[in-house]
Amino acid sequence: MKRLAAGLQRHTMRLVLAGLACFVLATIFERGWIVPEAQAASAVLNIAGLVLVVVGIGVGIGAMFVPDTDHTGEPRAVHPPVRGRWLAMNSPATKMPSHGTRAYGQSFAVDLVFDPEDRVRPPFGSGPGMRPAGDFPAFGEPVLSPVAGRVVRVRDGGRDHRSRSRLWAVAYMMVEGAIRELGGVGKIVGNHVVVDAGDGCFALVAHLQQGSAAVQVGDAVQAGQRLGRCGNSGNSSEPHVHVQLMDRAHPTTAKGLPVTFTDVRINDAGPTTTMPADNEHMIAV
Repeated sequence: MKRLAAGLQRHTMRLVLAGLACFVLATIFERGWIVPEAQAASAVLNIAGLVLVVVGIGVGIGAMFVPDTDHTGEPRAVHPPVRGRWLAMNSPATKMPSHGTRAYGQSFAVDLVFDPEDRVRPPFGSGPGMRPAGDFPAFGEPVLSPVAGRVVRVRDGGRDHRSRSRLWAVAYMMVEGAIRELGGVGKIVGNHVVVDAGDGCFALVAHLQQGSAAVQVGDAVQAGQRLGRCGNSGNSSEPHVHVQLMDRAHPTTAKGLPVTFTDVRINDAGPTTTMPADNEHMIAV
């Protein structure tokens, strides 16, 4: 049952959207815009819509609180996917699941935003609500392979959209994200690379810059090798690197794996192996 709940949770948004579509069709039938006197069909569609919405929301929320859907054990220490000073957001060191969902193997995922001391990262709420991606220092920064292995997935044709830097723009992104869900995981993680470490562990780096992939499917890579560059593709509010470990190559069917980064410094501390918490700066060399 728990495995079923975890699988259905990946389709929560699709269930809810299907339910809303049923409500729209029910209204059309009820008003006779297509078929006169179709109240029976309208009632059936209303019931179906209600069931789909309730099941979608219920399964989505319920699966979030089923701890046995997560892998347990010691986190795997991997090479940091970036160099320099990066701010952690949506970190598993702060909450679980880190992104508020276990869908797409994201239980232990972390977002890293480039925040160098010699360049200004535009603060949220300043300037236009949708800035060009190039306004952010993260855009174009090298993204490195966390593990040694073989490349099994590459996507880098998605466009880099503008940021979502004000509340109204974030609200727009939430609606946009619901639509992206209909297109599958590729529309959510955007341009990405998946590396098979060869022992049941797969590393994914996401939201890469369009056309920046430096590898192809089948290539052997070393930990720390450049896979692409930081972009703002997929469901992203500003250029950043999303990184996660998972137990399968395709995020749609994967579960997340615990992860930490080797040889990093948190704020002003010395080198260590750890995962930065939300709003902590991680320095990787």
